[in-house]
Amino acid sequence: MDRNSAIGLTLIAVLLLVYFNMVDTPQKPDAAPATVSSELADTTQKALDVTVAVDSARLKNFGSLANYLSGQEEEVKIESADLTLVLSSKGRIHSVELRNFKTYQQQPLFLATPATNRFSLVAKGTGSEVDLYQLFYTKNISKKGDSTVVQFSAAMGSGYVRHIYTIPPAGFQFKYQLETRGVAEIGNQNLVFRWEDNMPLVEKDLNDSRSKSTINYYLANGEFDRLAQASSDLEEAALTGPVKWISVRQKFFISSIIAENPFAGGEVSTIANPQDTETVKKATIEAYVPMAESGTARFTYFFGPNDYDIISGVTPGFDENLDLGFPPMSWINRFVIIPIFNFLQQFIGNYGIIIIILVLFVKLILLPLSYRSYLGMAKMRLLKPELDAIKEKNGDNMAQAQQDQMKLYQQAGVNPFSGCIPLLLQMPILFAMFYFFPISIDLRQQPFLWAEDLSTYDSILSLPFTIPFYGSHVSLFTILMTISTLIYTWQNNQISSVQGPMKSLSYIMPVVFMFVLNSFSAGLSFYYFVSNLVTFAQQAIIKRFVDEDKILAIMEENKKKAATGTGKKSKFMTKLEEAMKASEEARKNTEQSKKGKKK
Repeated sequence: MDRNSAIGLTLIAVLLLVYFNMVDTPQKPDAAPATVSSELADTTQKALDVTVAVDSARLKNFGSLANYLSGQEEEVKIESADLTLVLSSKGRIHSVELRNFKTYQQQPLFLATPATNRFSLVAKGTGSEVDLYQLFYTKNISKKGDSTVVQFSAAMGSGYVRHIYTIPPAGFQFKYQLETRGVAEIGNQNLVFRWEDNMPLVEKDLNDSRSKSTINYYLANGEFDRLAQASSDLEEAALTGPVKWISVRQKFFISSIIAENPFAGGEVSTIANPQDTETVKKATIEAYVPMAESGTARFTYFFGPNDYDIISGVTPGFDENLDLGFPPMSWINRFVIIPIFNFLQQFIGNYGIIIIILVLFVKLILLPLSYRSYLGMAKMRLLKPELDAIKEKNGDNMAQAQQDQMKLYQQAGVNPFSGCIPLLLQMPILFAMFYFFPISIDLRQQPFLWAEDLSTYDSILSLPFTIPFYGSHVSLFTILMTISTLIYTWQNNQISSVQGPMKSLSYIMPVVFMFVLNSFSAGLSFYYFVSNLVTFAQQAIIKRFVDEDKILAIMEENKKKAATGTGKKSKFMTKLEEAMKASEEARKNTEQSKKGKKK
């Protein structure tokens, strides 16, 4: 029997004796004490039998490693500029704290603790599982340059097991090396690395955190993939090929293991418990560790912020942990928005002002497109009386009405899509912001005006009830954005030729976005609000430079040239006219075919 078992049995006996001596019990016959003693003896004997059986099983499984199954667990604490890392003498990570970050409640921010994370490294060399993280190792601490090296070792004859951690003085990465030599219980088969991470809530909004937490992984062939991040149901995947790295990604932070020689495969899964308000999701990683002929496997752990400037230099594909959207939105964020944001941070400490300057910069870049869009809408508005006359003339004959409209556009020299195309070209930038602001760690816990944290919603009123798809709070920046968007829509409708349901639909969309963005980043709503204000000023300035009388005169001149045959067709109008003729020809052929079948 080992020392822990003996202590456990002693404590059980003491507790039983204290209970039966201190608790008032009714008087029993004289034989009662003998019965109690007999039961206690039976209980003790059964416990001894179980302990012996367990010890025998463990001894059989661990073999020569069994001598390291007992001992006193010790902790080694290493502090760098960015991390406080605590290692266990069992060879595994005990806890990881990010020194320069706090939770939303301003508590120390841990990405790993014994309560939330469980690590195991299982060998199956003899057909039974041997968890190398259950052994008690001898520790040794040394220096290698400016890095701290912590070694945990267990020796048996000519064989040994070593866990070596190398922690640099700064940064969010540290090295981990596993060495095994001459241990029959480990053998030459793959080891199985298991990591269970119950992600604690460190941000304000649990639902938002859940929707942005998942497991990402990068295959050795250069393919990035992930589990569905918005799902709270069980999501799982089998990793059938070599895997370079696996990450547990939360909204703003990453916990990851990177293999020097790729994992041989594995399994990953995530799940959320809707009833648990303390845990975001449970992430489980199982990865197969191929041991080299030398019995060595090398890894790098990363525990740190999901910051593009930091993660882009970790390992190939690691920057994919930051979800910047699909191309071209991701390109705009990587090569335009993030560099501008980083540049402004060097000189300005207020992130609300940075967002305002970013709006002005983007609007300046898009000014030529905005001008062409306004000009196109102005032309369409000037043609509106003639377009209405064509609709009235053709009645229900939509095909003829479209042909007459195309003819009018051609004669006037107007592209009917000239007002829409510039707006469509601006959409990737608008959607790029939709991705950028909610995951920008620079905005985390940065206040502005009434918003205490620009990375989450700004609540000015908590509702006593929950409105479906809206929430139980009111975000003022979202309300301001919605009001300004409705005003902007009304202004556009005054100069637009759009009529009917489409015109009414343009007022519905801002209200829909109010519901969607109510729980989004306050920085995003503020950006759109400021963008609308700048657009009002921009349109007022553009209007002063657009002479509608001159535009009308040019269109009348184009009509005269078209009537005399001296006018020129644009390539776009020529192709559009050809497409209309082909469509009309196909329609006529279909009608003739139907008539032939009836006969």
